[in-house]
Amino acid sequence: MPQSTTSTHKITQLDLIPAAQKDEQGRYRNMDQEAAHGSLWSRLAFFGRRMTTPFRSSKGAAPVYSSSKPQAPAENSVQWVGHSTLLVSMQGMHFLTDPIWSDTPSPLPPLGPSRFVPPGLTIEQLPDIDFVLISHNHYDHLDVPSLLQLAQRSPNTVFLVPTDNSALLRKHKINNVLELNWGEQIQLGALTITGLPAQHWSKRGIGDTRQALWSSWAVSSEHKQFYFGGDSAYFSGYSLIGETLGPFDLVALPIGAYQPRAMMASSHMNPEEAIQAAADLKASKIIPIHYGTFDLSDEPLDEPLARFEAALQTMTNNPSPLILQIGERHAF
Repeated sequence: MPQSTTSTHKITQLDLIPAAQKDEQGRYRNMDQEAAHGSLWSRLAFFGRRMTTPFRSSKGAAPVYSSSKPQAPAENSVQWVGHSTLLVSMQGMHFLTDPIWSDTPSPLPPLGPSRFVPPGLTIEQLPDIDFVLISHNHYDHLDVPSLLQLAQRSPNTVFLVPTDNSALLRKHKINNVLELNWGEQIQLGALTITGLPAQHWSKRGIGDTRQALWSSWAVSSEHKQFYFGGDSAYFSGYSLIGETLGPFDLVALPIGAYQPRAMMASSHMNPEEAIQAAADLKASKIIPIHYGTFDLSDEPLDEPLARFEAALQTMTNNPSPLILQIGERHAF
């Protein structure tokens, strides 16, 4: 069991969710069989196209919510800050998912994907944050500058990360960290937080591929169930999670960064797959995330949401959509 720097929290293991394991090379494995990541040429061509993102148009970026009235965080509510960053309020507690306020998620900013829409609120406008959920160590999900600001803002904020990610935070003097493997649970106040599988991968630098775990997360109160999908391909784990912990009142699932399909299908869902994943999770509502903020892949910025809305009209047994503009808050 991973050890955290916050030793007062008891970690328990769910019997029905298998813990993530490493292979003989010391790399974490996904639950489902690994799919191809495309040919070497297709990957090189893709990364070549990514170098031009600072010069691309912001046409099709997600709209920003405008209101003359300030939005106070209400109980059982969610606010889209942008990309995969959500401000969620449950049972009097406030938490963030994959917070990123940086303009470029990259080891060498300003090189890298461009941010086309500013965050829906500033870090200074946040309420007191009780905890932060991190899904994996890719730069658009684990943004060290943002985490540093949050840690400096409140030393009581707990940072929950998948196994083998805490060393990176401690390296930057972020010490209030808890590591969870898949199926492990802790209690924070009136909320139960569970680390859960995702079908993805990790890499932060040279030679560290899959050496830190990736996860999705469930947060439960007495009356509400919330699921944060992080970043994932469609996989059998959604049905397992739905059967074990569902039904969920709200699931936040990624719908962007799916083209070229030959390269992305192994790690990113398309909008239709996200809707099916929500059904597998037994969700009442789905909020789409991971689109319209950064130019991360080949599809146009506005295509993921358009495909998501079209699929809702043709697919059956769909959860209700909760489509937010950046900065917009809604109850669930």
